Amino acid sequence: MATYSIPTALLKLSPMAVPATTTVSSPSFTLTASKQRKTIATKLSATATRTLSPTSPSTLSSSGTMTASSSPSMPLKKVLVPIGFGTEEMEAVIIVDVLRLAGAAVTVASVEPELEIEASGGMKLVADTLISACSNEVFDLVALPGGMPGSVRLRDCEILRKITSRQAEEKRLYGAICAAPAVTLLPWGLIRRKQTTCHPAFNDKLPQFWAVKSNIHVSGELTTSRGPGTTFGFSLALVEQLYGESVAKELGESLLMDSENDCPRKEEFNKVDWSVDHTPRVLIPIANGSQGIELVTIADILRRAKVDVVIASVEKSRQILASTGTKVVADELIKEAAESIYDLIILPGGAAADERLSKSRILKRMLKEQDSAKRIYGAVCSSPAVLFKQGLLKDKRAIAHPSLETESTHEVNAAKVIIDGKLITSKGFYNVIDFALAIVSKLFGHARARSVAEGLVFEYPRAG
Repeated sequence: MATYSIPTALLKLSPMAVPATTTVSSPSFTLTASKQRKTIATKLSATATRTLSPTSPSTLSSSGTMTASSSPSMPLKKVLVPIGFGTEEMEAVIIVDVLRLAGAAVTVASVEPELEIEASGGMKLVADTLISACSNEVFDLVALPGGMPGSVRLRDCEILRKITSRQAEEKRLYGAICAAPAVTLLPWGLIRRKQTTCHPAFNDKLPQFWAVKSNIHVSGELTTSRGPGTTFGFSLALVEQLYGESVAKELGESLLMDSENDCPRKEEFNKVDWSVDHTPRVLIPIANGSQGIELVTIADILRRAKVDVVIASVEKSRQILASTGTKVVADELIKEAAESIYDLIILPGGAAADERLSKSRILKRMLKEQDSAKRIYGAVCSSPAVLFKQGLLKDKRAIAHPSLETESTHEVNAAKVIIDGKLITSKGFYNVIDFALAIVSKLFGHARARSVAEGLVFEYPRAG
């Protein structure tokens, strides 16, 4: 994976190698930016191949997108993920990205007349195809995201009902999360005599004798789960059924789920107040290659907390292709977004996107002004490198994806999220939920963050 070879006096951008007292004292790299990016892409690709070697492997291309290649001994697994107006975006994107990272050929199909849909939290996603094109396909897995009214839109799609019913009749895998088990599968008769879980708000709609309250439940070919906060586990349960336990375990580790109980949730230095006397306004700049899970999760959680979130593309088009091939439509182009002032600017990760974000003159200017005005900014996963290059981590404590650690550093039990004054950084992937909730807590207080976490069905401490 990627390495930042930074002088030992400087910050090692590593979630496992940042002593509490370490600060950035200089913005200079010992590697050139281009050589560094090549190291990132090469090592990420090597890790993906190593993790996925028992399956039809996915590899990370130089553009930052995942490509799947079939193995002669292991046929490619085909997965259908349907979406509609009001689908829960975190659930849809996490399911798609995790399964693609596992090597599956995932088709995102719209049950609407058009490919572009607006998800329940306002995110605009673009499907690969219409559901009508999938009616005669045979899938190894059909996975239904939840969300309202998205689950109703899926339920009312006759083509999807037939595809999923055939899946169940022929004993192939199918799954649903959040509202979808109760709102979609139940009326179709596809949870009969099967123990099922769903979002707590819909639990009373399930047959009482067969309802369970576990976060993830596997009953024969059917797998169900509870909400956005359990989607990583749900997706890995599906990976395990498709590819086996060892592949799921290794993929979970690469998504940083293995650190769940091994390190503190967050650590804060130079504490300052983030609260504002108006609705907080947050900018999330994105580019081709941005990490889909991270950008969607941050936006979804902040919008649930009633933050005004603007997603801006630094490309010529508002539509971007995220790191695993997910298509996302930004709210604005960066030049339009630059006309406003933001309380917080957050950079999602994605090695390929980092280069494109770094080259945006408008974004560079906005980040510089954000720092000069002593407003808040942050980054997750690989994108702290963008801040580092601009000297915005100088004399700051920060953290990033483990791939950015130097070879010479020693592992320490660093937190998932580091806050230093008005800078916030995180390891990324699974930890991005904690990152977004930490922002909510700083802006509104712990009670608001806990309330949002409960809606996500994500375990969060009772005390701040």
